[in-house]
Amino acid sequence: MTLDKARELIKVQLSFGGGYNRNAVRLILAEVSNDHGQRAVDQLIRELDLSEKFGLSAGTDFSGVGR
Repeated sequence: MTLDKARELIKVQLSFGGGYNRNAVRLILAEVSNDHGQRAVDQLIRELDLSEKFGLSAGTDFSGVGR
């Protein structure tokens, strides 16, 4: 998955809000982590303010989510 596609998908989830959408974002971040590494995940968390909206912190390892 490209970072642009991940950003787009996360923005859709942000527009819905709610707990299930937080889990969807975690799955997207897991795929980003596997494809692009932790730096890209941290960048998306900061850029999209996911710590404020979903309580997701930069530095969190999402690589095992969904397995």
